Amino acid sequence: MSEPRRTPSNSVPRLLRRHPGWWALWVLSRLPFGVLYVLADGLAWLLGSVIGYRRRVVVENLRKSFPEKTDDERRAIAWRFYHNLADVFVETLKLLSISRAELLRRVQIEGAETMLAYLAEGRTVLALGSHFVNWEWILPGATVNLPTARIDGVYRPLGSAFGEALVTYLRTRLGGHLIRMQDVGRDIVRQRAVPRALSMVADQTPPGGEIQFYTRFLNQDTPFFVGPDKLAASFRLPVFFLSQTRVRRGHYRYRLQLHYDGATALPAPPRHPTDDPALHPITAAYAQFLEAEIRHSPADYLWSHKRWKNSRPGR
Repeated sequence: MSEPRRTPSNSVPRLLRRHPGWWALWVLSRLPFGVLYVLADGLAWLLGSVIGYRRRVVVENLRKSFPEKTDDERRAIAWRFYHNLADVFVETLKLLSISRAELLRRVQIEGAETMLAYLAEGRTVLALGSHFVNWEWILPGATVNLPTARIDGVYRPLGSAFGEALVTYLRTRLGGHLIRMQDVGRDIVRQRAVPRALSMVADQTPPGGEIQFYTRFLNQDTPFFVGPDKLAASFRLPVFFLSQTRVRRGHYRYRLQLHYDGATALPAPPRHPTDDPALHPITAAYAQFLEAEIRHSPADYLWSHKRWKNSRPGR
């Protein structure tokens, strides 16, 4: 029998309520979407034209990822990127107060039937998303669209106590759960009887000392976390890739695509770093899947992230 999904909670943690910036954020979140998008347009201009938020990182990432494009084409992508980033910011802020009904109206989940069938069999699955269009609406959006399923978000904890409390509240307010990345294996073992979907934003950069796999991604040798391979191989978890699309402003479609059904054994996780894609088949395929998504709509990726800060040793 599946553990029931936690019900939505409007109980704000004391740490947030006592912070001087909390109420300002909450009041802003109550503004209508139309007003928030006016603010987002101003924020995009401020970030892109005035402050130049991580401009060198954005320009360099785009130059290396799209050497075939002209400078004008890359500048246009950068400008649209700042607009996407500003939209993600105000839409994430809106999670402080948005209703389940409103979020349900704005988020579509496609391809969930196969995932729900696995959960009905008592199995746990992995769903791999990315920092593409609005990644912060994935967990809340899935929670309101799939009310009978338990959905746990796997995340890396933040260093700030306030930031950690805020992100946790934003992502779980409508009923989702969170699991720290370093705890996910133990949590699967401890809750084997609880079928659920484990949602991961899987394109993050591993710390330099934890890199086990590089693959070619956007014309560059790129390190990826190999946790999805380890989890899928160790527990025979079916793996879904998540296609993320903006239908129009403030409206998203997330499509689950089954990549691995768990029926056949995967290679045992290697003990030492290796770039052999055959030993990291899930991660290698995910990198190709994500690159195709980015090439289809390049401005929707998180170009301000220092994705390639950890280059190969000796390069």
